[in-house]
Amino acid sequence: MPELDELYPAAILEHHKRPHNFHAMEGATCQADGYNPLCGDRLTLYLDIQGGVIRDASFRGSGCAISQASASMLTDVVQGKTAGEAENVCDSFGRLIDPETGPGIDRGLPSQLAAFASVRRFPARMACAGLAWQTLHLMLHSADDGLAP
Repeated sequence: MPELDELYPAAILEHHKRPHNFHAMEGATCQADGYNPLCGDRLTLYLDIQGGVIRDASFRGSGCAISQASASMLTDVVQGKTAGEAENVCDSFGRLIDPETGPGIDRGLPSQLAAFASVRRFPARMACAGLAWQTLHLMLHSADDGLAP
C-alpha cells in the first residue's frame, strides 16, 4: 500500500519501535502533559533546563506510531537548544506538516524531521504528529516556568 509507505517512512517506524529518551526524567525542571482527544494519544514531556539551555529531554506516553515517533525525535532535536531555538524548531515543524503552507522544508529544520513531510497529505494525522510539539510550545510559553524565549 503506497499511501501507508508514504505515511510511515522508515525513520518514523524506527522511532516508534525504539523510541529515544522514553522514560520519566528524575529531576526534570519542568514537565507538561499532552492529549489528543481525536485519537487518544497521550504523553508527558520532561525537560531539564539549566542556564537557559535544554540539557535533557524525555517523554512517556502512549499512542499511534506517528505521535510516539514525533515525541522521540523531538527529544533528540531539542537537547542543547535554548528555549528560543526550540521554539523556532516547533514553528518550522508546524509549517512542515501543515497542508496550508507551501511545499518544502525549512532550511533550519533538522533533517530527521523531514520524515514527517508526508503527514501534510493526511490531515487527520497532523494532530498526532504535532502533539509533542504543541506540548513543548505550551511548556516554553507557560507563565509559571519563566522559559518563554
